[in-house]
Amino acid sequence: MATDHQAEIDALRKTFQQISSVTNPEELRERIAELTEASAAPDLWDDQDKAQAVTSKLSHAQAELDKLNAMSAALEDVEALKEMADEEADSDPETAAELYADLERELATIGADMSELEIRTLLSGKYDERDAVVTIRSGAGGVDAADFAHTLQRMYLRWAERRGYNAKVLDTSYAEEAGIKSTTFEISAPYAYGTLSVEAGTHRLVRISPFDNQGRRQTSFAAVEVIPLIEQTDHIDVPEADIRVDVFRSSGPGGQSVNTTDSAVRITHLPTGIVVSMQDEKSQIQNRAAAMRVLQSRLLLLKQEEEAREKKELAGDIKASWGDQMRSYVLQPYQMVKDLRTGFEAGNPEAVFDGDIDGFIDAGIRWRATGEKVGESSE
Repeated sequence: MATDHQAEIDALRKTFQQISSVTNPEELRERIAELTEASAAPDLWDDQDKAQAVTSKLSHAQAELDKLNAMSAALEDVEALKEMADEEADSDPETAAELYADLERELATIGADMSELEIRTLLSGKYDERDAVVTIRSGAGGVDAADFAHTLQRMYLRWAERRGYNAKVLDTSYAEEAGIKSTTFEISAPYAYGTLSVEAGTHRLVRISPFDNQGRRQTSFAAVEVIPLIEQTDHIDVPEADIRVDVFRSSGPGGQSVNTTDSAVRITHLPTGIVVSMQDEKSQIQNRAAAMRVLQSRLLLLKQEEEAREKKELAGDIKASWGDQMRSYVLQPYQMVKDLRTGFEAGNPEAVFDGDIDGFIDAGIRWRATGEKVGESSE
């Protein structure tokens, strides 16, 4: 059966129109003009944090517009390629076959690029554009859980590295034998929170434990929390009376001291019981500032969750969330990583642990926005 290339092109154009209506190229151009003007201000670099935020937003907006322009041009090119192939179909079938083969390759490439653009349009939450603060805690499973938490930390940091995103470890609490009890790190990139928020939940590992001298299969768990980074424009007041600040010496793996002064800071928010520790910076002042920022981010998320619960109660439609376990990483007796919410799976856990998780994230974003699982169609 002959491939209906025109139908494919029409479907891609329809999807592109939907993407353009959400992304709004004209609005993007206006934002780029404003950010370009702001970036040219002579006093811009007097405030380095603000300057970096402006240049990052400008770079992101320009990249978004470039993608839209490139996609529009690519659609025009495949239209022209199809016309050429159709014209050669009767007079030179061999040349036409080559052109149709090129057309199919181009359509496949455009389809993949379009899917990536479409995912971005699904990130429309209030804080989706923000940087992300990720916290991983080992759960049930003893030393294997601590080792699993460390593996997940590396997985997300490798994912960020692959994408060219800035990642900064803020705090790590090492376990006694191996691995980590918990870790907190920041991923700085446009839509980092909206993208990574689908990774929040309980992750489960099944493998032959390298720490069991009898070689038994072990199941262990780790919890992943993702919150949006607080911005200076957010107003989350934290009265001094509501917090307790403790200082201690930062330490590395095995308990070795990496600092001879009490530079690490632990802040406890008394009304909620939230505890934030920071030890990555060299000074107590810097660690306290970083800890306060993460505390404010968590309080902001808590406020958002409370508002969401109130809205659901008013609507009378409380959907049951998925269970404690949202993804399984099975290394024994077979090798498979499967997301239990979306149905997305991969047969190479080693690649997944090396940061190849875009498929899981994209499926998670689609599932969150539409309820659609892998292999299902919303039509």
